[in-house]
Amino acid sequence: MITALTTIIISFFATSLLIVPFIDLLYKLKFFKKKTAITSKNKNAAVTHIKSKVKTPEGAGLLLIGILIFLFPAIFALFYSVNGTITSNFPIAKEIGVIIFSLVAFGLLGLVDDVIKFFDLQQEKGFSGLKTKAKLLIQAILALSISSYMYYGLGINFINIPLIGTIHLGPLFIIFASFVIITFSNAVNFTDGVDGLSMGILLFCLFGYLVITVNIIDTPLSTFIGIWIGTIIAFLYFNVYPANIFLGDVGALSFGATLATIALLSGKVFIIFIFGLLFFIEFTSSFIQLVGKAVLKRKILPVAPAHYFFLQKGWKESQLTQRAWLATIILVIIGLFLSLI
Repeated sequence: MITALTTIIISFFATSLLIVPFIDLLYKLKFFKKKTAITSKNKNAAVTHIKSKVKTPEGAGLLLIGILIFLFPAIFALFYSVNGTITSNFPIAKEIGVIIFSLVAFGLLGLVDDVIKFFDLQQEKGFSGLKTKAKLLIQAILALSISSYMYYGLGINFINIPLIGTIHLGPLFIIFASFVIITFSNAVNFTDGVDGLSMGILLFCLFGYLVITVNIIDTPLSTFIGIWIGTIIAFLYFNVYPANIFLGDVGALSFGATLATIALLSGKVFIIFIFGLLFFIEFTSSFIQLVGKAVLKRKILPVAPAHYFFLQKGWKESQLTQRAWLATIILVIIGLFLSLI
């Protein structure tokens, strides 16, 4: 635990030093959100919310990913040279490799989406960016690649369900793991629309998995999570209401997929649906709406993703975020309880 806490402190100060110049750079480049899809019958609240964000730069995920890629091997090597003992549930190089691949591959996908939005290179039904089908296809290819590597390269073929036990899925693990990765990659992206909302929820989810990985004595996972927590805390200082910067798809898609990858590697993947229940609700509401529009040619829900519902009900943005954080704290406590019994 001391190692994990040390990584949080180091990454926090490293991110704090770099994020202000990065925000200034994004303002100079005018890297602002251009358009956003709104799936609502009564768009007044959603439109007002979005208009208030159009001059806030996004793309902080690029900086955070860069910091993670640099600090993770550096700090890991430092601790190894000092301590000399590293404990891992899988071959260290393979475990680190799959984490970094998830982070970078989905980050590149998000970066392409952000660049297309910024330059208005491609438009689809009111908002710019990669077409939904193309984005999902690429996500599926990446998720299947990660899941197949876990199955064939790391020998992971099971899930642990609290109160039930371990279930071996065999090759079906690849399908299940791909579903989890795609779901949470999109879920974090859908949630990243309110100041501090998605990263606050992610922060508490990561604290939960930090406890789990320290408990199972997986040094690579706990080290990476510690570094990640430090970067998010520094970022949240500038992302809480009123936000000075947004994560962007480059960070949201990457962080959601990497959270799912860590959950799968920890052996406690089912717990992600408890820790990240609000993420899953955001994803489900958006998925239902998209299916309704594609199949029934009409909207099923009044508004999606779910956080717009509360904004339309009159909740203040900061109120919504704080209540979501509190809900996630108790969900993480429940998840930890279930993971330890």
